[in-house]
Amino acid sequence: MTADIHIFDDTRDEEFMHLAIGVAAKSREAGDHPFGAILVGPDGAVLIEQGNAFSAHGSDMTAHAERVLATRASQTYSAKFLNSCTMFTSAEPCAMCAGAAYWAGIGRIVYGQSEAALKDLTGDHSENPTLDMPCREVLASGQRVVVVKGPFLADEASKLQEGFWMTADRGL
Repeated sequence: MTADIHIFDDTRDEEFMHLAIGVAAKSREAGDHPFGAILVGPDGAVLIEQGNAFSAHGSDMTAHAERVLATRASQTYSAKFLNSCTMFTSAEPCAMCAGAAYWAGIGRIVYGQSEAALKDLTGDHSENPTLDMPCREVLASGQRVVVVKGPFLADEASKLQEGFWMTADRGL
C-alpha cells in the first residue's frame, strides 16, 4: 500500500510545536506524565489535542499522548485525510506510538525531545521504561512514507521533563 506523497507546509512548525509543548505542560500540571501531542490538518487547523493519559486512563501504560491521539484520529478521520495531516509531539514517538500513527495513516510527525535524550533523563523509571528506538526506524519498516522532522525545539521540550521523574518529586 503506497500513498500519495504530500508536500507539507512547514512554515508554522514552531508555532504548532509550542502548542504541543503547551499540551504537555497542562498534562504535567494536572499530575500526569509531561507529554502532549496535537494533530494539524492540511489547512493548518488544530484538529485534536491530547495530553498523556496514564493517570486519566487508570495507570494505562499504553495511554501515551501520541497513541491516544492516533486512536482518536483514526476513529474520526479517514486514513486518506490523515495522510495529509501532521502530528506535533513534545517527545519522539516510541515504537508503539510510531506504529499507531502509521496505522492511523498520519502522514507527517514533528517531535521535540528525542527518545534517546528522554531515556538519558528518566533512567529506568517504572512509569517510563523508555523504548529507545528511533521512530524513523519503525516507520521505515512500513509500506508507506511518513515524513519525520525532529528533534525540533528539543531544549524547550526537554524542560518539561526536568524534575518530574525523580522519585521524591513524584511522591513515589
